[in-house]
Amino acid sequence: MTDAGEDLLRALAPQVLASLVRRHGWVDGAEDAVQEALLAAATQWPTDGTPDNPRAWLVTVAGRRLVDHVRADASRRRREEQDLAATARSTSTAQDQDDSLELLFLCCHPDLSPSSRIALTLRAVGGLTTAQVAAAFLVPEATMAQRISRAKQTVRQVGLGAVGADRLDAVLHVLYLVFTEGHTSTDGADLTAPALSTEAIRLTRWLRTLLPEDTEVAGLLALMLLTDSHRPARVRAGAVVPLADQDRSLWDRAAIAEGVDLITRALTAGRVGPYQLQAAIAAVHSEAETAADTDWPQIAGLYQLLDRVAPSPVVTLNRAVAVGMTAGPGAGLALLATLAADQRMTRNHRYYATRAHLLELAGDLDAARADYREAAKRATSALERRHLTARAGRR
Repeated sequence: MTDAGEDLLRALAPQVLASLVRRHGWVDGAEDAVQEALLAAATQWPTDGTPDNPRAWLVTVAGRRLVDHVRADASRRRREEQDLAATARSTSTAQDQDDSLELLFLCCHPDLSPSSRIALTLRAVGGLTTAQVAAAFLVPEATMAQRISRAKQTVRQVGLGAVGADRLDAVLHVLYLVFTEGHTSTDGADLTAPALSTEAIRLTRWLRTLLPEDTEVAGLLALMLLTDSHRPARVRAGAVVPLADQDRSLWDRAAIAEGVDLITRALTAGRVGPYQLQAAIAAVHSEAETAADTDWPQIAGLYQLLDRVAPSPVVTLNRAVAVGMTAGPGAGLALLATLAADQRMTRNHRYYATRAHLLELAGDLDAARADYREAAKRATSALERRHLTARAGRR
């Protein structure tokens, strides 16, 4: 099958799965049936030609496979009768309906833990195998299989439930977490896991086609594109390269242009939310030709607004850097000191790394070295540990 054919099947897979889950409510069986339908398409379409309505073709074939599975299981005879009745009532219009968004909402059900939401989204919507999801999060395949299985059982029991703005927020948060894990891995020898960040961008781009008017979806996609555009310059010779020291000629200018265009239009189209503000900050960084050209007053202002819209210790941490670059390191340190009693932050290496950076700017090199060493002890990424240790050893 050609690359175009494979791309088509990958794009249609979550839509077909969503259609079967909506009509039959059996996640495991539907998933198996969809895989069989995809295999049939990959075998038949290259010789028979792609059908006029490939999605309807896949839904029909997968539906037949699912009914076959139900018939083969005597314990599911009652389910078979219900599913056959539902299938008989369905029309070609129902086959053309895109239930992908419903599937994404189902994977992000509030009864699931954050880790289960991410795993089920990558498996059911992203199309990653259980082994791929497990490898991305550095856990054994058996562990991930159990996690996904429990998540499927939960959503089967609770159903979709009410879907509102809070559920869309959960979906966006899951996609953001997937991207963040790919952008800076929490563990392991590598700084990034590109497969995860790439998948998060793909899913968010797809979500935007389903919700083209939602400005926060556009903001999240812009944030991902702008952040990921720096990836080629973030590591050099096995060492982490801070933003200020990166070779900006390596940045992905096409991704930056797309991200800037997205956030520019989103900010003028409706409600301004946290993802849009973060994307605006990323755009200011990305548009600066050199580190010295960075518009720090604008960044500080955007962080101040973000702190009002979606206050969090992480926002305060990042805002402290911007304040330090505009009002002086002492002002940044004073703002950072407001987090000293927050154990969530003082257990995190980024708190000490940020304080070390501001202390270094203030000229207190001994205190900066001590904080770099403390940050290195707490960092879970091997590359970040080496980078922070090297900063501590500088004279």
